[in-house]
Amino acid sequence: MPRLAVAQIRPSKGDYAANLQKIGGVLAEIAKLDPPVDLVILPETATSGYFVEGGVRDVAVTAGTLFRDLTIEHEAAGAPPIDVAVGFYEVFQNHFYNSCLYASLGDASPGNASSGNASPPNASPRILHVHRKVFLPTYGVFDEERFVDRGRDIQAFDTRYGRVAILICEDAWHSITGTIAALQGAQLVIVPSASPARGTGRDEEGTRLPASVVRWERILKGITDEHGVWVAFASLVGSEGGKGFPGGSVIVSPGGEIVLRGPLFEEAVLTYDLDFDEITRARAESPLLADLEVNLPHLIKNLAKRETGSGKRRATRPQFDPATDGVNVSRFPLPVSRIHVVGKGVEEGDPLAIDPDLARRWLVSFLKDEVVRRRGFTKGIVGLSGGVDSSLTAFLAVEALGKENVIGVRMPYKTSSPESLQHAQLVIDQLGIESLTIDITAAVDGYLSQVEKNGAADPTRRGNVMARERMIVLFDLSAKYKALPIGTSNKSERLLGYFTWHADDTPPVNPLGDLFKTQERALARHVGVPDVILQKPPTPDLVPGQTTEGDYGISYDKVDRILYYLIRGMKPEEIVSRGFTREEVDKVERRLESTHWKRRLPTVAVMSQTAIGEFYLRPVDY
Repeated sequence: MPRLAVAQIRPSKGDYAANLQKIGGVLAEIAKLDPPVDLVILPETATSGYFVEGGVRDVAVTAGTLFRDLTIEHEAAGAPPIDVAVGFYEVFQNHFYNSCLYASLGDASPGNASSGNASPPNASPRILHVHRKVFLPTYGVFDEERFVDRGRDIQAFDTRYGRVAILICEDAWHSITGTIAALQGAQLVIVPSASPARGTGRDEEGTRLPASVVRWERILKGITDEHGVWVAFASLVGSEGGKGFPGGSVIVSPGGEIVLRGPLFEEAVLTYDLDFDEITRARAESPLLADLEVNLPHLIKNLAKRETGSGKRRATRPQFDPATDGVNVSRFPLPVSRIHVVGKGVEEGDPLAIDPDLARRWLVSFLKDEVVRRRGFTKGIVGLSGGVDSSLTAFLAVEALGKENVIGVRMPYKTSSPESLQHAQLVIDQLGIESLTIDITAAVDGYLSQVEKNGAADPTRRGNVMARERMIVLFDLSAKYKALPIGTSNKSERLLGYFTWHADDTPPVNPLGDLFKTQERALARHVGVPDVILQKPPTPDLVPGQTTEGDYGISYDKVDRILYYLIRGMKPEEIVSRGFTREEVDKVERRLESTHWKRRLPTVAVMSQTAIGEFYLRPVDY
């Protein structure tokens, strides 16, 4: 009965040496366990982080190099003999791959083996297998095929406690891969993953989880249900470029039950004793694998025989026996159906509903990673306007960094509402954070007086100068206090271009940028932002009496839903059928389509083979 450990870790992006040391630390922790562990599994790209893009060539190593370095870390950790499965970027025969190394570390001969290591074969330190990822995602946030080559096969292999196969992340999404592994005799399928969290959903028990985690658990249960194998899923944690890996590693039994689940957004090691006798029981109760062993060769043979070309035989139409007794119409009135109807025209519920506590944990984890771990700051600085956006940002920053490490800055202009200052101070007092008040009137008016007679610029230009002056203040204070500026713009404003270019959306880290305004309000209410702030009309406070919804000419409740449907590809007439006027939909669509330029970096003329962002591809947090 082998003892398994799944380590969900947060790698240092692009730092192979630091990540090897982290793995060594995991081995040292595992060395303290009694009984000892037989196998430790680490996630996909554990030695480098996943989204390294063009940095693959810098972090890729040969399997032999990784094995040597793991051996050194194993010896330094004083760990007993152990097998390891480690995801890494591999250079192999002049190609780069996303791979997983399986190796035995230490001498596990009978005299040195733990109680779980019963069989002497494969006991000496060595590489047993390298799996190279076959299915490379190139869609959405993924661009993997641009940087690595595809593996070509899936192969089960023998270890000293049983037979194992490896499927890296999307490999496991294709049902045929689990079938191949099981038909080759795998008793344990290892699934290292670096899949970012996306969306929110519910598992079978009704627990709110990232939707991607719910989907993963369904996929993994499917592998075990159909094939009667153990599955160990190891997921990264941490944030890379705003894409957060959720953890939530699981071990799934041959009967399709999740027997152990790791925490969300936290590093952890899960240990579990696998009972391979459960495979026998599961396959006896549900002999699907036996059916496959008998029928799959025939199905594949028929698939190969499928005729092609101009002489292809036309498929025969299926034949059915006709009804023989004529038409019988019920003499009784039809009852009202009790069947639950789903689909077009049926109430879907609120498409923007979120689980506030899950969102809070997600964004706090994001700030910890992006401010402290990725960029090396201990402090954050937030411009406080007295509105929901900046107030919520401050609440999240305090939870992530501690109140002693957050600075709130009020930046009034002479026409700013006194209420804005009061509400910003309310947040400062409630959170107990350090604060500064910098009046920007002299700086704004001083500039305008030089370019306009009597400084009489139009309100739009004056507002833009005010917004950019606030960013000058925020970034200068950032340098003074060594505190990273934290952005406050929400998704609604960003999609509609309702911000000043190179101002509001400038800070390098923004926890709210993928939350619609209505979602942001729900989260703000959950974390304790004062009601007086939640209930007042949103305003940028650049012009006296200005309100955001007044500028839009439509409420956020409508704007957010129209935006949601538009960016999911729904046609305007379909959106209108959901309770909006054509004028409202057209108004939102025009703003969305006319402001793409505000969400992009400057357009650069590409003249070389090393153009930044086109050929020279390094992520910003590499």
